[in-house]
Amino acid sequence: MWQDLMAAVALLLVIEGVMPFLSPQAMRKTWLLMSQMDDRSLRIVGLVSMLLGLLLLKLVRS
Repeated sequence: MWQDLMAAVALLLVIEGVMPFLSPQAMRKTWLLMSQMDDRSLRIVGLVSMLLGLLLLKLVRS
């Protein structure tokens, strides 16, 4: 179980690093847009992201 968790964290770091590596300017613009969003919109984006992640995990694991 710990190996799976560490592998997931490692993949998260790789995926999170792709955007700033490939296009730092686009990443800055994205952060600027996100900083201007209201809390409700950010929460909705976070919820949708979590639900999509859970769905993908379920599809991959079954």
